[in-house]
Amino acid sequence: MYEAYFGLRERPFSKTPDPRFLFLSRGHREALARMQYAVEERDLVLLTGEIGCGKTTLSRALMDTLDDSFKVVCLINPRLTPLEFLSSLARHLGVADPARFKVDLLEQIGKILFEYYEKGKTPVVVIDEAQLVPHKETFDEIRLLTNFQLDDRNLISIVLMGQPELRRRLKHRAYAPLRQRIGMQYDLKPLSLDETAEYLDFRIVKAGGKPGLFSNVAVEVVYAYSTGIPRMINHAASLALLECFGRGDDKVDEVIVAAVMLELGQDW
Repeated sequence: MYEAYFGLRERPFSKTPDPRFLFLSRGHREALARMQYAVEERDLVLLTGEIGCGKTTLSRALMDTLDDSFKVVCLINPRLTPLEFLSSLARHLGVADPARFKVDLLEQIGKILFEYYEKGKTPVVVIDEAQLVPHKETFDEIRLLTNFQLDDRNLISIVLMGQPELRRRLKHRAYAPLRQRIGMQYDLKPLSLDETAEYLDFRIVKAGGKPGLFSNVAVEVVYAYSTGIPRMINHAASLALLECFGRGDDKVDEVIVAAVMLELGQDW
């Protein structure tokens, strides 16, 4: 709707986790580097962060950095019993007919992991929204996957991603065996005020526009509303561009964002 008006090729604040629009703040850069290292080492990595902080986008960016020597499996519905989890994993790895019993499933998984090893491929299992895993026993199965190894290397890499409650949950002593298997971890924080300004400019430029579309005061208001969480920044910024377009203005200023905050039911 407003893309041509602002000289944009596409919408800069889409809700989809497009890695092209990943703004690498210091925290995001560090998180991505740790994930890359853990995957290359065939390790288990834990990434946590508030809703909308960019964890899923980071996982997409991670996948884009991996070459054909990696086989990526994404499990986006973690509400699974232990047997359901193993069966789903087996299917994603390429087991044509997953067994009905756990012992047979594990044998199938072990066999196909070794086949990947012989082909020079490393399976990477990405488990998103892992705080929703309903059973401790399912976490036990995730931990036991790290037992598939040779003398000098693991046969699989695992990326656990979730909201802060996942980290709190894993602090319980019942999860000590799993914690001990985590080789790398990172807690992703929201953006700072300065990073929010850079983020807005970055996405505008990435979409084909010019920086400086948001005034300093507008940035401060967007930051106060979003607390630096990218998903909330996107929501406010998208509404601001629509409001700006509707008014026929060429810059998002304090008047524009005041109208947006009113629409969002925020006092400003």
